[in-house]
Amino acid sequence: MPTVAPHQDTAPPGAAAPPGAAARPRPRWPLERILFLLAGTFTGVSVLLGALLSPWFLILAGLVAVNQLLFVAVGECPASLVLGRGFGVQRGCPR
Repeated sequence: MPTVAPHQDTAPPGAAAPPGAAARPRPRWPLERILFLLAGTFTGVSVLLGALLSPWFLILAGLVAVNQLLFVAVGECPASLVLGRGFGVQRGCPR
């Protein structure tokens, strides 16, 4: 029985595809995943700045929460509109 090396068909990053092989496009992040990344980053930065500089920075964390609730309730928020219409990011989950 012949043995096959695991992940034989994948090339290391930056390597050219073998001749005759179709290049696979990199999967794109869906809108929801990018929104989670943005919300987590802004919340973390807000809490850090609130702890180190001024409690007024915690207002930013509140605005992030409002945007997340708006996205859940309505299906859109300002960030999703900018990402979808401005940058062409597609949703991962249908509405």
